[in-house]
Amino acid sequence: MDLASLAADRTYFPSPSHWEDEVFYFLLVDRFSDGNEDGYTDLAGTPVPGTTPLYAPADNGNALTTPVDAEKWRNAGGTWVGGNLKGLTSKLGYLKRLGITAIWLSPILKQVEVENSYHGYGIQNFLDVDHHFGTVEDLRNMVKTAHDYGIRVVMDIILNHSGNIFTYDPDRYWTDDGKGNRFQDPRWDGNYYKVKGFRDAAGQPSIPFGAIDLGAYPAAWPDGGIWPAEFQDPATFTQKGRINNWDFDPEFLDGDFSTLKDLHHGTRSMLNGTDQIDNYVVSPTLKFLSEVYKYWIALADIDGFRIDTVKHMDPGATRFFVAVIHEFAEAIGKDNFYAIAEITGGRERAYNTLEETGVDAALGIDDVQDKLEYLAKGYRNPSDYFDLFRNSILVQKDSHVWFRDKIVTMFNDHDMIRQGQNKARFCAREQGDRLLMAALGLSIGSMGIPCVYYGTEQAFDGQGSGYGSDRYIREAMFGGSFGAFRSRKRHFFKRTPPQLY
Repeated sequence: MDLASLAADRTYFPSPSHWEDEVFYFLLVDRFSDGNEDGYTDLAGTPVPGTTPLYAPADNGNALTTPVDAEKWRNAGGTWVGGNLKGLTSKLGYLKRLGITAIWLSPILKQVEVENSYHGYGIQNFLDVDHHFGTVEDLRNMVKTAHDYGIRVVMDIILNHSGNIFTYDPDRYWTDDGKGNRFQDPRWDGNYYKVKGFRDAAGQPSIPFGAIDLGAYPAAWPDGGIWPAEFQDPATFTQKGRINNWDFDPEFLDGDFSTLKDLHHGTRSMLNGTDQIDNYVVSPTLKFLSEVYKYWIALADIDGFRIDTVKHMDPGATRFFVAVIHEFAEAIGKDNFYAIAEITGGRERAYNTLEETGVDAALGIDDVQDKLEYLAKGYRNPSDYFDLFRNSILVQKDSHVWFRDKIVTMFNDHDMIRQGQNKARFCAREQGDRLLMAALGLSIGSMGIPCVYYGTEQAFDGQGSGYGSDRYIREAMFGGSFGAFRSRKRHFFKRTPPQLY
């Protein structure tokens, strides 16, 4: 990639002076808009005709009228439903009028074709936009239009892993699936697993594990293996199987994130048993990843990154990447390009990661979400929430001001990890529909960078339990086959907010 030529003679949208003055809006592209809504207000403020009518209270539950329909609605939530970048572009007026100044965009790079990774976290080609979302030009047009309206775009990126692009050939750990079927489970034990091959377009490991010869395997492009070709070296991957114990180091660092394949970033340097972050040995893979994400900044004029699963990366790798990205962004005029990290594993880990790596902010550290939600609902002492932002021995700071632009506060998101396998939005429980404005006010008015999860402003109340419960908190704003309030074929781009008391 010739980044110098790509960035030459271009004026890039400037960074804000203070990110804490921005109001974020996080959306899953597949669940936001398909552009077919009827009567929504466009960028110029004019109602636009379409095929999907606006939701009315009588539509609540219209997808559950029969057991068969209910099953279709639930199943639809586990796969692609049709939102795209053009649809998002058409709704920038809606976001502008809502008061949003920065969009946190879910990952949009090309996914493994045979997986239903509508969320975007299973990348197969790091240099292309997934066709479900649109094209590279759709992305560039969306960002330019957002900038024209004074809205910045933060791109959700993945460094820790690729999609499910190869199949193991395990030789240990026989497992029963509970149905009488026995198989060998490639779970982490610190040792390497053999690999059958890269998966082809049908998901079969028919492509040799290594540099792909398109002459011999022409069908490998575009939906087989992994791209660009620099990532086809077997050394790109740690190849140690899936994480079983999410809190054991080094298992959570070099194990696979479920079926997603862990990328090898480099090697820790140790002195007297202590990590030496200053001497972290960077792998070619991490260098390629850095070039890839520089490319997206230069090509699409991206304003910041939300970095996924930072807990599962070595701090040395995170620091290298953040330093490289900051340096590049400054060189093209983005002096305050923001890197926001998802750091699970407790408040102390998050604080230490920010200090060690140069990441600019963390998402709602540890129990921020819980304390914010239940303060608004009257179940917490106000000091439980506000003390999170006070000076403390743990962070060893002279002032609470450190938290001003270091934490992104939100009480709904697409994972709701703290709720285990019984997930629900704020409005699904304990008077949430009555107290939503209080929670939004707390998030926006207290310290930190506020972020609204899409649909929150329309009082979405998704909830569900069991395996796959994430789907119930990822309803489609445009309705389609998996609309909010157990509906379908109704959109939620109201010109006025829901009636809240």
